Amino acid sequence: MDFAKLFSLEGRVAVVTGGSRGIGRMIAEGFIAAGCERVYITARKAAVVEETAAELGPKCIALPGDISSLAGIEALAEDLAQRESRIDILVNNAGVAWGAEFEDFPEMGWDKVMNLNVKTPFFLTQKLHGLLKAAAGEHPAKVINIASVDGLRVNPWETYSYQASKSALVHLTRRMAARLVSDNIIVNAICPGAFASEMNKAAAKNPEASSRGIPLKRIGNLEDMAGGAIFLASRAGDYVIGTPLPIDGGIVNAYIPADHISPLGE
Repeated sequence: MDFAKLFSLEGRVAVVTGGSRGIGRMIAEGFIAAGCERVYITARKAAVVEETAAELGPKCIALPGDISSLAGIEALAEDLAQRESRIDILVNNAGVAWGAEFEDFPEMGWDKVMNLNVKTPFFLTQKLHGLLKAAAGEHPAKVINIASVDGLRVNPWETYSYQASKSALVHLTRRMAARLVSDNIIVNAICPGAFASEMNKAAAKNPEASSRGIPLKRIGNLEDMAGGAIFLASRAGDYVIGTPLPIDGGIVNAYIPADHISPLGE
């Protein structure tokens, strides 16, 4: 076994949506460090995307655009098809959240979240299906959907459409995996916990407070997220299919509320 090649992404072409900051940027940076030939990042704010690409170096290419609509998805897919004959890795990371009390939760807060968090990953993968199949030769192509721990358990906040969307994305990952494995395209999901990002402002502004409910007693960092994404994208993850991988410091599988802990024997 060649251990160096087990986690290598040498020569591969990746696309990371929402790649200009937060978790998307962490994944893009990790892919470049693991040897990707090119990593395309996309997001709505052109200046931010261009700035991030410049910071990550010549292997990172900015493709600004809005993929919350089918027209935007098709435009991105067409742009990529003009630049590349194959895509080895697609990371569906772009997402949005919305919080409001139950009585006041607006239709806009439902539709915007469900469109970007569920519809976009499906249709972007669909539109890039040909480029992913073209890459699925010597090694399988990979699709990684970025869901959330909130898709695996209930959180304490009134983020109804966000939780519904991330739960849907976890199950959509399984359904897509069942179909696309026949094309040698492997689909998995990452379910992040607390990472500093624009979406998780609490973790970004006060990581110590955000760490209190995490069994590992810290929020996630670049190495945590990049490591998980590289595992799934590389040869190391080739036999993992349709799986939601929590990268969360134990929130989903190792958290016991303090008021549920009692002395032995009681």
